[in-house]
Amino acid sequence: MKAYSYHDIPAEPAEGMPGARIRWVIGENVGAPNFATRIIELDPGASTTYHTHPWEHEVVVLEGQGAVRDADGRAPLEPGTVVYVEPGEEHQFLNVGDTILRFVCVIPNPQPAQET
Repeated sequence: MKAYSYHDIPAEPAEGMPGARIRWVIGENVGAPNFATRIIELDPGASTTYHTHPWEHEVVVLEGQGAVRDADGRAPLEPGTVVYVEPGEEHQFLNVGDTILRFVCVIPNPQPAQET
C-alpha cells in the first residue's frame, strides 16, 4: 500500500491548454497496472480542448465551479459532481468560476500520446 498527499506530486502544465495542469497521482509512479488517477486543475477561464478518444473518463469534482460540454450541451460542475465520459464521446471541461476548478480524473493506463 502507498499513501501520500496529492500535493506531493508536481502539477505539470497540460500541453496546448493554457491555464491547465495535471498531477499524475496514481499510475506508473506506484506501479498501478490498470488505471491512472489524475488531478486536473483549471485556472479561472481555462478549459481543456474539445476532444475525443477511445477510452472512458471517470471524474469527481473536488472544488470550484465549471461546466462539462458534449455534443448535446453543457452540464454544471461543482464540488461533489461526478461525470462519466463514454469512450469516443466529444467533451470539454471548462472553469466558469473565479477560483481553480480541481477534479479527479481516472482513465485506463495511458498509452503513448494520451491526453486529457
